[in-house]
Amino acid sequence: MSVSPVKRQKMESALDQLKHHTTVVADTGDFNAIDEYKPLDATTNPSLILAAAQMPAYQKLVDDAVAYGKKLGGSEDEQIQNACDKLFVLFGAEILKRIPGRVSTEVDARLSFDKEGMIQRARRLIDLYKEAGIGKDRILIKLSSTWEGIQAGKVLEAEYGIHCNMTLLFSFAQAVACAEAGVTLISPFVGRILDWYVANGDKKTFEPSEDPGVKSVTKIYNYYKKFGYKTIVMGASFRNTGEIKALTGCDYLTISPKLLAELSKEHVKLTPTLSVKEAQACDLEKIHLDEKAFRWHHNEDQMAVEKLSDGIRKFAADAIKLEKMLK
Repeated sequence: MSVSPVKRQKMESALDQLKHHTTVVADTGDFNAIDEYKPLDATTNPSLILAAAQMPAYQKLVDDAVAYGKKLGGSEDEQIQNACDKLFVLFGAEILKRIPGRVSTEVDARLSFDKEGMIQRARRLIDLYKEAGIGKDRILIKLSSTWEGIQAGKVLEAEYGIHCNMTLLFSFAQAVACAEAGVTLISPFVGRILDWYVANGDKKTFEPSEDPGVKSVTKIYNYYKKFGYKTIVMGASFRNTGEIKALTGCDYLTISPKLLAELSKEHVKLTPTLSVKEAQACDLEKIHLDEKAFRWHHNEDQMAVEKLSDGIRKFAADAIKLEKMLK
């Protein structure tokens, strides 16, 4: 018996409706959450891997990574770095068994200002995936959206065919530079932008459409679509389901298990707020950014400067915690 579209609309959760308009990605290193919500892709970062690695269920992956580091030998620091890289890849490989799409694996945030270091580490991660029988077409390498990170992404894409996901993206300047670099995907952070405005302004609550993070991603999406950039826009770091619903129609949205659960229980009607047609009609001018212009424009955005440096420090701190755990 077929169900009428009207009836189906009533039955479908907000999450199911969202999947009609946007590619849903799981922002987690926890396999159970991935099994439950069936996203197309998954993203990880040092903080998520650290949290997952402390769960008893994943002890074997940690043991295997340590054994790998020891087997390769070298100084203690080299062994730990190799074990860390291996752990990220072991998690990525397990996640890929559960999803049809790609997994994002992050390069150490401590390399955020080292273009050559990021290129080297990205290639190393891709080699480790290759050893595990996984091709680079299923991997996105996550790089910090510093000038150096964006240029590393440009080289990795053009010279090595390695797909990149530019993370810790807060400013319009970062988004423009990423598009010009021809990277595969960007992850503009929504919730962390909101956090900054709540902490630094008089206004403590925002309607979803007025949320500074939502407005930031909307502008980036419109700019990319208006000028025909192929780079995928993937909204990230959400604080509530209102932000997610306000970005229905965005290319991709990466969502934590907690918010995926909330969306799966909501039954409100979702209508796309972002569309290519509307983007092409919007009033935006095309700009070009060389290094000097990029640094100036980014520096003019106090929120973005503070959140980028803060994000790098936090990911670096979690990478150090992970190393200590492996040690």
